[in-house]
Amino acid sequence: MNKPDIKHVSQLLMEAPIGQYIGENGAKILAEYACDGKKIANNDFLYHEGDNSDCFYIIVEGRLAIVKENKRDTTPKIRHILEPKDLVGELSFIDSTPYSESVMALGDATVFAFKTEDIKHFIHEHPQVMFDFMRAIIKRVHHTVSNISKQQLALAEYISTGGKGRL
Repeated sequence: MNKPDIKHVSQLLMEAPIGQYIGENGAKILAEYACDGKKIANNDFLYHEGDNSDCFYIIVEGRLAIVKENKRDTTPKIRHILEPKDLVGELSFIDSTPYSESVMALGDATVFAFKTEDIKHFIHEHPQVMFDFMRAIIKRVHHTVSNISKQQLALAEYISTGGKGRL
């Protein structure tokens, strides 16, 4: 694929959950750092658990699944489904750790990648936008942790009541 249209990427970023944090100007600036789009065929992997992280992605078209691969069973177990405008791989990108789970396409999909080498310049040239981007990621993590805590509490109540609690 060719270099993505900055206007299109900017619009995508504005419509994504991070758009409310980085604003229109931040979306335009970040869009300039998007590298080539990447097509992923149905059931192909964007990356595997343990792969080194050198970029994060925004989903343009299609759906991706965060999956746990199992050596004994060739069918990956779906943990979460991501939709267009969702970010993927951003946590490993931020802390420079290998990806903690695998991501595969559910049907054909397209993503735009933001590479570490390109974003390093972004950090120095636009620190406020990068700070706002990081805030958006942290908000998402807090939301996810809160949801997991609520689910664990509901499960514990269900188990402690012998299946009579709510789930």
